[in-house]
Amino acid sequence: MKVDQPLQSIKLLNPAQPNKSTGIINGQSSGILNWNDISHPQMYELYQTLLGNFWKAQEINMQDDVKQWDRLSDTERDIFLRVNTQLASLDSLQTPTMTEVMHYVTDSSFKAILAVISQQEAVHNESYSYILSSLVPLSEQNKRFNEAKEDPIVQKRNQLILDAYQQFIDRPTPQHLFELAVNSINLEGIYFYSGFAFFYHLARQQKMLKTSTMISYIQRDEMQHAYFISQFIRILLSENKELNTEANIEYIYQTIGKAIELEKEWADHILKDIDGIELDEFHNYLEYLANKRFRQLGLDNYYPERDNPMAWIHVFSDEMMNETKSDFFEQKSRTYTKVSSSNGFDEL
Repeated sequence: MKVDQPLQSIKLLNPAQPNKSTGIINGQSSGILNWNDISHPQMYELYQTLLGNFWKAQEINMQDDVKQWDRLSDTERDIFLRVNTQLASLDSLQTPTMTEVMHYVTDSSFKAILAVISQQEAVHNESYSYILSSLVPLSEQNKRFNEAKEDPIVQKRNQLILDAYQQFIDRPTPQHLFELAVNSINLEGIYFYSGFAFFYHLARQQKMLKTSTMISYIQRDEMQHAYFISQFIRILLSENKELNTEANIEYIYQTIGKAIELEKEWADHILKDIDGIELDEFHNYLEYLANKRFRQLGLDNYYPERDNPMAWIHVFSDEMMNETKSDFFEQKSRTYTKVSSSNGFDEL
């Protein structure tokens, strides 16, 4: 396989080929999915986990937050709207991008999971709109979305993702698919957490708890998505030795490292006026998250080893969000319970 040779869009049905795919790209597959006979059986567990996360924005009654909205400070309201629309802008990219990737993935089980992820990202995008519609008129929403598009720091931060996604769409090679996947981890496993931290900071002050509940559902999904993509990368590299190079391992370190620096810059910009969030502490938290992403990819830590430096955010950590995550290579299971009044959310 040549890593710079364009992938071919997969035919809908290939009757002469086996149902059990011989590879996640450039493999043979009929296109028929029998979950009882797939190349990576652990994918069924992840598929079931994603389905178990199903939720809708309308399930959360926003009336309590509506009543609190005018009691927030001007700074809190401003940052609330900025963070909301900037996260929505990022999520807008994921549904079409994951759908695009599906055209070139041979393994039908991976296609099915990508389809679920694509749908969940659409739900996330809608949920941000649902929050906004509860709090401010459409004119204010449009103003904030336009600000998100025009903010130079946001543009700089997002360009890393956009460049990788667009190059795959323009030229869908194995190498570009690998680079897209790494940057999808950046988007889902790094970029959302500054915004999440702001909403959780409000929650620990008993402010906008319904919004924070919605954000916790989004984070639970995003964490699973980032985990799936990390396993996708590991399988992609194991099945395609031409991609499993020192240069690509270095690409992972450098690209996630770049995302961390860009997220720090955005955090300094968006959270600087929020009392109670120490930016140096938050920088260390981002590095802590990055180390977790590296370990999910089977790599060594890039940043100093540390525990979660933000004790107050632990109730919203990946460990607390994660219900049934198994490492497909090491077969280690962890358990978790959903965020609820019984495990501390309402006590923040």
